[in-house]
Amino acid sequence: MPVQIQIAAIEAIEIPLTQQAAVYHAPDDVRMEIVAVPSVGPGDVLLRIDTCGICGTDLKKIHTGSHSAPRIFGHEMAGTVAAVGQNVTGWKPGDRAMAFHHIPCGTCYYCRKHTFAQCETYKKVGTTAAFEPSGGGFAQYIRVMDWIVDRGLIRIPDDIPLEQAAWIEPVNTCYKAIELLHLQPDETVLVIGQGPIGILLAVLAQRTGATVLTSDLYPERHSVAASYGLHNALDAKEDVSAICKARTGGRGADVALLAVGANALITLAMNSIRPGGRVCLFAQTQHEQAPFDPGQVCMEEKTLMGSYSSSVAIQDAAIQLVFEGYRNGSFDLTRLISHRFPLSQAVEAIHLAGNPQPGSMKIVLQP
Repeated sequence: MPVQIQIAAIEAIEIPLTQQAAVYHAPDDVRMEIVAVPSVGPGDVLLRIDTCGICGTDLKKIHTGSHSAPRIFGHEMAGTVAAVGQNVTGWKPGDRAMAFHHIPCGTCYYCRKHTFAQCETYKKVGTTAAFEPSGGGFAQYIRVMDWIVDRGLIRIPDDIPLEQAAWIEPVNTCYKAIELLHLQPDETVLVIGQGPIGILLAVLAQRTGATVLTSDLYPERHSVAASYGLHNALDAKEDVSAICKARTGGRGADVALLAVGANALITLAMNSIRPGGRVCLFAQTQHEQAPFDPGQVCMEEKTLMGSYSSSVAIQDAAIQLVFEGYRNGSFDLTRLISHRFPLSQAVEAIHLAGNPQPGSMKIVLQP
């Protein structure tokens, strides 16, 4: 049953008391349930979700049981403002927006060093549908908390599909990795994995002028990558390290970006780069032991580094890339969406995302 809610001086709007949500209870145990629509505080915004992507980090949390239950995950989201708190200015019901779920304080030691993901405020999740704040995008409505409203609620122009805007957060994370690597036009980059994130990393790397090689098991994914201008495809079943050396005068790639969570591939990445090269781990978000040869780091002076989550330092640039890339057709990310599920089929969508098929790319929920 809808309820009449008066928010500040805004005309009364109808918001339901309850909503559908995909609720995590235990490893690989997600259930469709009815939960309360969250109330908003004076500085908060209630966002009606239109599109939420299923991210690999969501899947790892669901599969491994790394987080307490119950929770509602989902953070690659865009939608429409449904209500605003009495102290909120500049936003009104009907406005189109996406919300970052993490925003740093901007003043602590880590923020001053631009290591924003290590800021204690950043580690707090600022969007929720219910329970412990965990993103909440696998639901119909989320509460966007005041510090996110201030600096992490992004207005979406009318000519940009909400499906495109839902990519802003993942594009930011990939853009951050590319910026950290300081790629040069005379360098060769190997991107291991051509799922949606791997394609984003490869496209952004290629925009620096570097030569980009892409590796994946599935021809179907290479075909999608080719539609974004990535034409140096390597069959992951072949000797990728040897091919990298053959393409670079025997040296090896300058950089390897690992867009797959399999730790065994760290060895492949290290073996594929030249002495003095760099390996960037992008998908290794679980704390566990992983194999690598320390002699390659020491004697061959290879750098093993990581990049995690988004950066406010590049927020505006990443947003403009998503918007302008859609407008000029060079970065239409809606084409990476292979499956669209209604929220009522979230369990099936999560299962498919966690067990990817050759033809599956980004899976999204659309409440």
